[in-house]
Amino acid sequence: MTQEELDALMSGDIDDMDMAEDELLGDDLESSSLDQEEELLSEEKIVHDNHPPLPTDENKMVHQLDDVTKESEEKATQIFDIIDSISNELMEKEENANRVIEVLASNVALFGTLSSKFPDVQAFAVQLEKNQQALQDANEGLETLQASGESIMSVMDIMQYQDIHRQKIERVINVMRALSRYMTTLFEGKVDDSKRVSSAKHIEGDSNSELASTDDIEALLAQFGQ
Repeated sequence: MTQEELDALMSGDIDDMDMAEDELLGDDLESSSLDQEEELLSEEKIVHDNHPPLPTDENKMVHQLDDVTKESEEKATQIFDIIDSISNELMEKEENANRVIEVLASNVALFGTLSSKFPDVQAFAVQLEKNQQALQDANEGLETLQASGESIMSVMDIMQYQDIHRQKIERVINVMRALSRYMTTLFEGKVDDSKRVSSAKHIEGDSNSELASTDDIEALLAQFGQ
């Protein structure tokens, strides 16, 4: 016996202590009941989360794959259009660079002749040097344009694999659809469901009395029929 209980006994308040203990015990039982209820709800949530979702436009496999192939083809077409535009611009710039190189080469030849005939005229030698440097820069620019054009062609070749991937996905879709039709045909019957005799919901030896609702059964059949 604790000192508190002894003091309560001496003062005649033992009944009050019993009531307080009962209240504390009741609070403990209520807390334990709430914990059990929360645990049960948590277990139900786990079971629900593990249950396959009902088919919708957001989770139907073939529907999603169709969207993927459609969007992939659209984006690939846009990319090819951009690449083609860049390639055409590069070809145009190459033609411009070739014309510039032709003029610069002509200037180099002219100022080379003038500089050799009139070595005392410093302007000819200066212009010869400037045109030679410009011709070198133009040739380097042309090489860069040509290298970029080759890179663009490599990108277009790589993008061809996107079409191959799309065809692979479409082949998977066709197999899935064929399998779905086969399963639907496999489960077909000669008797219409509305004319079938109601089957027993329980048979001898069943240990679980819970029954699937009509909505659950119809949802399950709907999944097989997709």
